Amino acid sequence: MRMRMRRGIRWAAALSVIALIAAACGDDGDGGGDGGEEGPFTIGVSNTLVGNQWREQMICAIKAQARVSGVVDEVVLANRDTDATGQIADIEGLISQGVDAIIVNPADATALDDVIATASDQGITVVAVDQAVSAEDAYNVTNDQVAYARLGAEWLFEQLGGSGNVAYMRGFDGHPADTARDQGWDEAIANYPDINVVSEVHTGWDPSTGAQQALEIITTQDVDGIWTSGIDYPVVEQFQNADEPFVPIVGADNNGFIEQLIELEDGGLVGAIVTNPPPVGGVATAIAIDLLTGAEDHPRDTLLTPEVYDNVDDLDALEELFLPDLPQGFVSTMEIEPWTTYTAQDVLDCKGPGEE
Repeated sequence: MRMRMRRGIRWAAALSVIALIAAACGDDGDGGGDGGEEGPFTIGVSNTLVGNQWREQMICAIKAQARVSGVVDEVVLANRDTDATGQIADIEGLISQGVDAIIVNPADATALDDVIATASDQGITVVAVDQAVSAEDAYNVTNDQVAYARLGAEWLFEQLGGSGNVAYMRGFDGHPADTARDQGWDEAIANYPDINVVSEVHTGWDPSTGAQQALEIITTQDVDGIWTSGIDYPVVEQFQNADEPFVPIVGADNNGFIEQLIELEDGGLVGAIVTNPPPVGGVATAIAIDLLTGAEDHPRDTLLTPEVYDNVDDLDALEELFLPDLPQGFVSTMEIEPWTTYTAQDVLDCKGPGEE
């Protein structure tokens, strides 16, 4: 079967980029290496959650952007399930291997400050993705996780008419992105005093765990709506397995959830996606290369603003996003203009420089 290649929404138009210049007096935004080098460069990647489709797609975007850049000869991947302590050890390992830049998905917002400073002292450019870090030497390229939760929660609360029982299905306990999303949730629910949270769980962003939790919630709680931190299509499946009527559900732009919103729209399912594209890893790679080569300067913080699409008013947009030949957990937005210069097929191939 030939796969339809779609980018989904054109992010050049849909994204709002907020440039936050570092507050230190005299800071000109330069960090890591001095820039102006020709390469070739080695890019390290530190990831602490294995087997997660979003993280895998993030890594593929990093590899794809590195490959098409023409100035990166190797991507060194430190990829395992670990905590901040383990991640510090992994970053130390990347430093010892002499990488030129490190793309890090942080396990903690503050615990990496010292090791990032060590990298910067050795001329290594460090870019955090998915969630910002506090290290003054790092660049942050992130999806706005506070807005992610706030926008989705506001959609859900409005869908319920401002009152009702909701389940709050979070991500990985202690991860900076989950903490930021919890802030956004709190900001939203503060304006809806008649919304009652009857269940709050951490899914660990694991579909199997989320499915089990959803089934228990559905069969033991009187729930009028569910907000999920990206564990969405398994939740819909549990309503079907339990033969229970759907309630409004908020999820991420996972391919399987988009398909459910399209196909079950006539079957009573009402839901919304909030975009959280893993190609933010490709954006971080492009920025790191710019900084290494001196091609372009960048602010310390680049923030990508999420969009909300539901199957009430935005069915056409959901149909454009859906990729029928890709896995349920795959995010169909694979390119983010103007930063990434690879193709969607490059992400699917998931090959870095020198990989056959």
